[in-house]
Amino acid sequence: MAAPLRDGAPFDPLVDLAGLWTTELAERFIPLPGLPPAKYESQGGTLVVSPREGTANSYAAAELVLQLRGPARTNGFTAYTAVNMRFDDQTWIEPDLAVLREPAQQVTWVPAAQVLMPVELVSRSSRRRDRIDKPALCAAAEVPYYLRVEIDGRYVEVELSELVDGAYRVIAQAVSGQEFRTEVPFPLTFDPLDLLEPGIARR
Repeated sequence: MAAPLRDGAPFDPLVDLAGLWTTELAERFIPLPGLPPAKYESQGGTLVVSPREGTANSYAAAELVLQLRGPARTNGFTAYTAVNMRFDDQTWIEPDLAVLREPAQQVTWVPAAQVLMPVELVSRSSRRRDRIDKPALCAAAEVPYYLRVEIDGRYVEVELSELVDGAYRVIAQAVSGQEFRTEVPFPLTFDPLDLLEPGIARR
């Protein structure tokens, strides 16, 4: 069957499905042909496409999941790299890492209620979404914790927030050269400098 036409033009998911995206359509059409590897998220049916992270965030995510995995597992949780965190059929995000209350069991869409703590490494291309929009979505869904990491050169900031009365409140924070320490949602201690790529000046 030929693709539907729009005023004689071939079907273009980015144009013809604007504002209509659902998880079902995402499974059918994503990844979009002709685009480089990207992160696909949706807010109320509006698809948000952003480039994959740079090497600083990619390396930090790999190091951080190693920091999280053992303590999370010891306390009955499971740490994952990127997952599709679903709020409803038209809204989902892809945190860089996520700690789930229990193993996901080979699913594509992880309900927000199953997420104990999303982890976002702030990207220049999605700074507002990582710092404001995504925490707001998670708070509205009553996700208990939110961990944010931001890297600028050799400066690294790690900030853990806990949901209190419907809003996130910072409960642990550290920058390069300091000790990040928390006992919730499980014990975790490290220096944010540990998240820097090899070869980056650390002092």
